[in-house]
Amino acid sequence: MGKSIAGFSKLSKSEKIDWIVNNYFSHPEDAKQILKQYWNNNKALQQLHDEFIENTISNYYLPLGVAPNFLINNKPYTIPMVIEESSVVAAASKAAKFWSSRGGFKTKVISTTKIGQVHFIFDGDTQDLDIYFKTIKSQFFDDAKSVTQNMEKRGGGILDIVLKNKTDALENYYQLHATFETLDAMGANFINSCLEQFATTLKRTASKSLKGNLNVVMSILSNYVPDCLVRAEVSCDVDKLSESNTMSGDAFAKKFIEAVNIAEVEPYRAVTHNKGIMNGIDAVVLATGNDFRAIEAGVHAYASRHGQYSSLTHAKIENGVFTFWMEIPLALGTVGGLTGLHPLVKLALEMLDKPSAKELMQIVAVAGLAQNFAALRSLTTTGIQQGHMKMHLMNILNQFKANTTEKIALTEHFKNHTVTHSAVLKALENLRLKVN
Repeated sequence: MGKSIAGFSKLSKSEKIDWIVNNYFSHPEDAKQILKQYWNNNKALQQLHDEFIENTISNYYLPLGVAPNFLINNKPYTIPMVIEESSVVAAASKAAKFWSSRGGFKTKVISTTKIGQVHFIFDGDTQDLDIYFKTIKSQFFDDAKSVTQNMEKRGGGILDIVLKNKTDALENYYQLHATFETLDAMGANFINSCLEQFATTLKRTASKSLKGNLNVVMSILSNYVPDCLVRAEVSCDVDKLSESNTMSGDAFAKKFIEAVNIAEVEPYRAVTHNKGIMNGIDAVVLATGNDFRAIEAGVHAYASRHGQYSSLTHAKIENGVFTFWMEIPLALGTVGGLTGLHPLVKLALEMLDKPSAKELMQIVAVAGLAQNFAALRSLTTTGIQQGHMKMHLMNILNQFKANTTEKIALTEHFKNHTVTHSAVLKALENLRLKVN
């Protein structure tokens, strides 16, 4: 049974661990050892990690892998990926190799506009509010100069501020809807600082100019960024899609397109379809120190923008050419946040040739498109489990504490046998009986 505690944040790291292991674990010393074995021996590096968040007690490791052979706009890339799911890196690598000999991936940034809002309640006359806003609009820009001047020097800043009447959705609800260009920064802190200054200006000036009560509820950026868009695509002649004698390029293309069409109209399929895209996207977002939760929220909102959740990717055959593409919102940064702090993030960005935010948008989108292509290719040909379970084999063997000799023998065995949890257990038990 857990316990509550006052002043936990004020305890030292060791005191926090002692309290946790003594109150939540039947074997406190074993629990403490597990936590400590993930500490970094480099004290400065461990302190850096400790200070990323609050109440740190250990590090939680995820594998950092790489997917080579990506050709993006005729430039070769090896893409870093942080993920724990079996077969994701292998699938991305396979798709990259497949398309590298068929022209590679083509990408372009469509727009980079980001959004923030000041939400407020006003019980006065709407026309008065409209007139007031038009009169005071320039003041919002002027009052935010201390926040925006450095961003403006680099070519970014506040693009526009509009007053939105949302009273049809919620009584007396209005908002200042602002758009921003944040260049290579993801821009959350910049946008939120601007918004809070807008709120200050609004509160200061509204009381002098408006009849009625105006109350600011909150000022916050939006992670829905439908105008921060990037497009990624692959294409080739249909007859170049075939890699085996089992299915022609034309048959594969038609079945592949049918699979995409199903995800466009069936939400139950679309969610899993898009999850596969996010396997690739999240892995690169994590590796480059960006906020995968914000990306996930914005992407899934975008997938629902027409009123029903739908596929993010699309495919067609036109004049004998197969094309597979995606347009996706990605608000990413290559400066600020963890990008300048986490040593592995720095390494990942250097591996990608120190990309700008726009370049990173394109690389991340390609990882998602590649992942989706690999998944659909498996689903419409051999089935998803064959490749996935073979990659999952090592996890099952580790779960049953197989030694090196057993792993070698069973890896060879399952080259020609179907991998299932029960089949691996039975094969391992048989192998151990023979040895004993």
